[in-house]
Amino acid sequence: MKRTVATPLATLALTFASLAAAEDFSKHWHDGKAELSGYALEVSRYGQTRKGTAVMIYVTEPFSDAKRVKVDDHTRNPADVVDVLKLNLVRDFQTGIYDYNTLVSVFSRTSDLAPLKVSFSSAEWCGHVYSEMRFDRRRVSGTYHSYFEGESGQIALDAPKGGVSEDNLFILVRGLRGEFLAPGASRTVPYLPGVFYSRLSHQPPRWTQATITRAAEAQTVAVPAGTFATMLYDVRGGDGRTGQFWVEEAWPHRIVKWSLPPDLSGELLGTKRLAYWKLNGEGGERHLAEIGLGK
Repeated sequence: MKRTVATPLATLALTFASLAAAEDFSKHWHDGKAELSGYALEVSRYGQTRKGTAVMIYVTEPFSDAKRVKVDDHTRNPADVVDVLKLNLVRDFQTGIYDYNTLVSVFSRTSDLAPLKVSFSSAEWCGHVYSEMRFDRRRVSGTYHSYFEGESGQIALDAPKGGVSEDNLFILVRGLRGEFLAPGASRTVPYLPGVFYSRLSHQPPRWTQATITRAAEAQTVAVPAGTFATMLYDVRGGDGRTGQFWVEEAWPHRIVKWSLPPDLSGELLGTKRLAYWKLNGEGGERHLAEIGLGK
């Protein structure tokens, strides 16, 4: 009798928790604004530590499953439209006389936060680099282009079951659809190193393995934006790199700090929800101060 009664009650509790999480997600992420967070960044490049800034822009938008681009009119072909959470991660840093300006765009389906597309661009005084990967159930395909001879071509990889893209970790560890890992839990997964790392190390994309572990207890972290109780995730990759994410324990679980080489440290300066695309007129730059980047 106990088993008969407990099972539906437990299921009902999980159902209510899932519905609450879905309601929180929709209410927060479909409010017509984007989440903007500025970071103080340290990057390893050419064997030296470089200081710079990063911005993470998270926003939902309608996305074409066939074309893998933002749709102009989501009512025209609704069967093709997927709601995605987009992350644009901008990194700017100086290397001696010249600077790097890079952008990683991650498009993840909001229903399960699975990646649909990751694109990357880098502009510096030596030239341009661009790559794009499309994620399907069975394969990862795309192209990469570089000013270096021998570094342009096609991307054609299998998509292993349970595989995790490093770029999508910046969404997954936030636990926006429920905890990525329970406290103290660990998971070993097929792992695709990030496009920023692949570019700076001149390595083609390839699957390896990584073990991702969440600390059993909350960690208190002090950064320029303040002091936060955080969930700590440890990442140990098969490529020899190790990294950490300190994720705000309270909703909306923003990334407070991270370290994942070549990123040596990214620390939160400030964060704000804004419809930033409406702030492109003269004077709009004053809002940079709200994410810690204004003078």
